[in-house]
Amino acid sequence: MKTTLYLSKPGIMSCAGKNIEELWQSVTSGNQDGIKKVTTCTGEEFYAARIADSLLKPAAARYDMRIIRIEEAALNQIADDINLALEKYGPERIAVCLGSCDNGTEFSIAGHRKFFSEGSFPKEYNIEMQGADYVATYISERFGIKGPSATFSTACSSSAGAMIKAAEMIMGGLVDAAIVGGIDIASDTTLVGFNALEAVSAEITNPFSKNRHGITLGDGAAFFILSREPIGSEEAENCVKLLGWGESADAYHMTSPDPSGAGAQKAIQRALESAEIEPADVGYINMHGTGTKFNDSMEAKAIASIFGQVKVPVSTTKPVTGHTLGAAAALETAICWAALKEKKRLPLQIWDGQRDPELEELNIIDKNNAKSNDAKKLKVCLSNSFAFGGANACLVVGI
Repeated sequence: MKTTLYLSKPGIMSCAGKNIEELWQSVTSGNQDGIKKVTTCTGEEFYAARIADSLLKPAAARYDMRIIRIEEAALNQIADDINLALEKYGPERIAVCLGSCDNGTEFSIAGHRKFFSEGSFPKEYNIEMQGADYVATYISERFGIKGPSATFSTACSSSAGAMIKAAEMIMGGLVDAAIVGGIDIASDTTLVGFNALEAVSAEITNPFSKNRHGITLGDGAAFFILSREPIGSEEAENCVKLLGWGESADAYHMTSPDPSGAGAQKAIQRALESAEIEPADVGYINMHGTGTKFNDSMEAKAIASIFGQVKVPVSTTKPVTGHTLGAAAALETAICWAALKEKKRLPLQIWDGQRDPELEELNIIDKNNAKSNDAKKLKVCLSNSFAFGGANACLVVGI
């Protein structure tokens, strides 16, 4: 990929931090305080990485939903840079590409219960709330953006796919910049639905362990400005760049990845080829690492098959942030952004350290293997996202 694409400082909102600095501190110290046990409207209890409502303010959106409040909290952090981009390129030359899977599910159960019991929806309910486009539409409305606006819903790889499409738009000359990222919430509907799939862990997720039992869901939002020139005062050589990407589709099963890891391997390989780098050039991998039996197994195979004896440092940060679904790829790219900027530490994986002997052995960065020296020469990070239906997407970022 010859076109240079720049990533601005991200705007972040998550249970692990309400900005990139707090998030970085949490993932490098292993702070899991944001993950708490919650009770859903069905009476079921789950561990979830929910953002405290006390941190959220009413939004100026047409629909003041919790998901929009989280979105606005993250957007506010990059609002000045968005305005700089608007001045530089004009509203017609900026796109909005977001990943999200929620579509207003916070209203689903309550709204439909009222409809079935009383014959009408609550007054504040409108079907547009559950339109896939609304999280992107709101950004266009708030900032007066006139370029393409789209939401991508490919489960856990949604925001990676959104960033890739935005990059293709810029490279194709359709726009000069894009607001990219993802937003999702761990609503009751989401928690109950994933539990029906027997995918939710009874304890905080424990990826790559022989004792792992599934995922821990969470709220999250992460947004960048992706552009053909740096936005703001930072010099180009100090900016984090989107170097390349790779995608693949397993088409193996609606919810299970291909156990062989072939699809994930293909996405990683394509990302490296797109970035025009070798496996040895990668200094850190933020793994998808959901803690489910099949994801961890196939991801370990895919990484081992490509990186072999390189033993690149890896970790999954979901035991700290929770699995933020459509926002996960963007949130984890933001973590890579911070690692590249600081060059002192790598994100830790919080787990019990009891590696599943059936999995390929990886160089997992945990409290017993912090490897702080590995970050000093860090120039390239890989972020993996492997979603339902085998919708795989990998991003390469560097400095």
